[in-house]
Amino acid sequence: MDLRRPLTRSLILAALLALWSLAALGRLAYLQLVRYGDFLARAEHQQQRIVEISPKRAEVLDRNLHTLAMSARVDSCFAVPAEIGDTRMVARLLGRVLDLPPEEVETRLASSRSFVWIARKLPPDTAARIAALNLRGIYFQKEDERFYPKRQLAAALLGYVDIDDKGLGGIEYALDERIRSKPGRMLIFTDARRRWYDSTDGRPDAGSSVVLTIDEKIQFIAEKELAAAIQRTRAPAGAVVVQNPSNGEILAMANWPTFNPNAPAGSPPEARMNRAISALYEPGSVFKVVTLSAAIDQGLTTPGEIVDCEMGAIYIGDHRIRDHKPFGRLTIAEVLAHSSDVGTIKIGLRLGAPKFYDYIRAYGFGSPSGIELPGESRGLLRRLENWTPISVGSISMGQEIGVTPVQMISAMSAIANGGLLYRPQVVLALRPVTDLSLPPQPPPRRVIRETTAATMRRMLEGVVLEGTGRLARLDGHSAAGKTGTAQKLDPATGRYSQTQLIASFVGFAPVNNPAVAILVQLDSPVGPHEGGAVAAPVFKRVAEQVLAYLNVPQDVPLPARTLRAKRNPLAEIGLADVTDFSPIARETSETPAVSSSTKLLRNPLVLAPTVALMDGEGVAVPSLAGKTVREVTEICQRLGVNPVLVGTGIALEQEPPPGSAVPRGGTLNVRFGRTVPRSSPGPPKNKPPTKPLGALSAGGSR
Repeated sequence: MDLRRPLTRSLILAALLALWSLAALGRLAYLQLVRYGDFLARAEHQQQRIVEISPKRAEVLDRNLHTLAMSARVDSCFAVPAEIGDTRMVARLLGRVLDLPPEEVETRLASSRSFVWIARKLPPDTAARIAALNLRGIYFQKEDERFYPKRQLAAALLGYVDIDDKGLGGIEYALDERIRSKPGRMLIFTDARRRWYDSTDGRPDAGSSVVLTIDEKIQFIAEKELAAAIQRTRAPAGAVVVQNPSNGEILAMANWPTFNPNAPAGSPPEARMNRAISALYEPGSVFKVVTLSAAIDQGLTTPGEIVDCEMGAIYIGDHRIRDHKPFGRLTIAEVLAHSSDVGTIKIGLRLGAPKFYDYIRAYGFGSPSGIELPGESRGLLRRLENWTPISVGSISMGQEIGVTPVQMISAMSAIANGGLLYRPQVVLALRPVTDLSLPPQPPPRRVIRETTAATMRRMLEGVVLEGTGRLARLDGHSAAGKTGTAQKLDPATGRYSQTQLIASFVGFAPVNNPAVAILVQLDSPVGPHEGGAVAAPVFKRVAEQVLAYLNVPQDVPLPARTLRAKRNPLAEIGLADVTDFSPIARETSETPAVSSSTKLLRNPLVLAPTVALMDGEGVAVPSLAGKTVREVTEICQRLGVNPVLVGTGIALEQEPPPGSAVPRGGTLNVRFGRTVPRSSPGPPKNKPPTKPLGALSAGGSR
């Protein structure tokens, strides 16, 4: 072959080109056909970024379907650092608006080239200020933020959420999987230089709304009276629980100290604690109802039996136990009415440790009640084999045993309803019903015979009429209950303190057909500290308002002077469908964790005054007529104003009127109601009366 010939050289070159082309085509086929999936995944990884968006949480409602927790759409700010030219200048400008050190913002911007969160779930005015800067590479994404329109109302029961809307306490934590939907996703597309050019937003579906057994008006009554008692007695902590004794439903669960779930980070841990289910205490004389009911149920005594109370002292082994005052011969009914320790101990010794232990366990002490809330304490009850020779005497009068308020009120409800112990319940229903349905309410367990319960009701009524609970006597209704004053253990000495005590009262009303059971507990009141002096009056105020609100018929005639002086109790409830967003859930960490009693006792029916127009740009108020509460809330969110919403239904009136200018951060008052035709100013004739305990109630006596 003559390589010098042009034809030969051309053939050789063509052959080489053909071989190279075949190799290139083979490599291309290998990459396109064999390695296609691998390279596609690598390209998507480089060009796309998936960012989780907070899931939309469903509403939490009271038994009358009033909103206690809701979610609203707000702006979150993110950056694409690859598009930012002067990072230092942008960090300085954003830091000034967000009240953050510029170095911190600059560090966030340096953490990624394609996407970085700057600030999430911003207040409307802050988002507007950032948008006004018109910075390249700074964008906004809508997210759902949790709001608690009633602020501190039922805060410990509701709980709170974190920045990602994960439940961290109360119902929000216990039913997180049901309330919380799957997180949404934001898909961000970037080019070869990591510059953002497109995104898609997948908003998640809502979870199941939770309907609670709580009635927001009864809850407000309980919290209002607890705050007043705390202010009056200077007690550092306390609790009020209201229960329907006929089915175990909790109608109110008030705690002190409390917190604002819209800003939980600014509150101490003790303020976020639900004392009604977690705070152990020795019940003191309230526990005598367990001792005496057990003995009566066993046929070991009767209300009329006379017991020698030894003038206030009894010896058990080498221990001398003294009464709070010397008593001689008392009937068993008088032992309970006057709260004689000696008389109760004698009955407890007659009952014996094994039987006594069985009744204590039957009443639910020493084990969790099963309420649908996290963090419940099981109580403190030593096993029978660990009892000492004086244990029967100590436990008979409520020492050497630890209980929670929910356990104690459930036991009292068992006496009120005829001897049946119901599991306390705070969740009424899920809406809509899903596969994650709630377990059914277990059937009640009989603790004592009906005749025993009837006997105990008569004896407990005597406590209110003639004994230590006289200050719990109601106007217009009969009442029964028991006082308790328990000494606290001094950690320094290991002995019972003479100054640190827990005052309590547990009772129910009316006596013959109980509609409510109420527990009041005050921890370490200053000054008068007996349960009959400081807790019983709180029971009276709560019970009278709740019974009037529930329209429970009176069974005791009112004195003429009381009838003339008595005001409309419904007007004192004060809450009356008020949703106060002023300021709209934007409390910061500087917000006091514990609301003052003055703030809690304010009457929210009085509309907040409209903020005067300040110098500067305002926003025009649109017409809100016919809008729902949620629609008005979202509109005000977008405008950056604080709504004060009064009533339920649709918007009827607003102040300032449509077209007025309101400064950002100002107040907009909106009144809601049900539209009624002008020809029939009264209520609809064929409309059945609303059930006081809500249409979803499983029943119960009134």
